[in-house]
Amino acid sequence: MYHSRPGGVSLPHTYESIRPASDKRVMKRTARNHDAQAMTAAPWALEMNAISAEDSTNLVETLTGAILGCGGWVLSRGANEDGKVSMLFEFERRACVEIYSILIAAGVELSPAAHIQLTELCQCTCNHPDDCANEIASIDLEVQTFPVETIQETGAIEAA
Repeated sequence: MYHSRPGGVSLPHTYESIRPASDKRVMKRTARNHDAQAMTAAPWALEMNAISAEDSTNLVETLTGAILGCGGWVLSRGANEDGKVSMLFEFERRACVEIYSILIAAGVELSPAAHIQLTELCQCTCNHPDDCANEIASIDLEVQTFPVETIQETGAIEAA
């Protein structure tokens, strides 16, 4: 049986109400909508800076064990001779509060921007646990270490 359609069918994702003289405006809106969808589909990828009074070798070992203990994956890790520790790790968002806690417990002093990023991740995850708890978040962490022994030796030299 054949049914005729009414004359005005509304199609989703069209810009019928916008009648620009050029298609540039529509193209910009489409690009913006595509970027917004891509951002929501992408996992949280955070870049963070911090400092620590721990020895760089000990810090790498401590953080690696703690991240693995929270169910995370350490993708890369290392320390250079200047005391900078670099770690790239991932975890399920449901473990974000635990990850935040282990960073602090390991003696990592996060930058203010890093605290804000982790706070937003934790709040967003806690507010929408059914939607995003299984999503993957990644953190690219750089920690500049200043071991206490080095600070004490420098202080002793300056005092002399």
